[in-house]
Amino acid sequence: MADSKETKYFTLEEIQKHNHSKSTWIILHHNVYDVTSFLEEHPGGEEVLREQAGGDATETFEDIGHSTDARNMSKSYIIGEVHPDDLSKLQKPADSLITTVESDSSWWTNWVIPALSAITVVFMYRLYMGEE
Repeated sequence: MADSKETKYFTLEEIQKHNHSKSTWIILHHNVYDVTSFLEEHPGGEEVLREQAGGDATETFEDIGHSTDARNMSKSYIIGEVHPDDLSKLQKPADSLITTVESDSSWWTNWVIPALSAITVVFMYRLYMGEE
């Protein structure tokens, strides 16, 4: 929505009408996305987006664990926000665990722990093979 200065709001009723292949809208974190042009490009297949069409896909989106690139790319499909009067009708999304580059835990869980595990396995293998 960087192109427009004024936020466009859509009611849930309007969004629910866009649930077919010619017009596919979804809601992610209270933003409305027109993903019609992305249907054929979606790595998970068109069906995944079509199942969520016209509704709130936030929980499903977070459960999948999309990459930072996917999150950044999704911003280009934002066409507006859910109307403030309808926000209370949406299911509250569960707190998500988004790992970012700046996160200390991502370093440990993604690099150090697996590296130490691999080194330990190699050491044990060499120790075992050296005894024979």
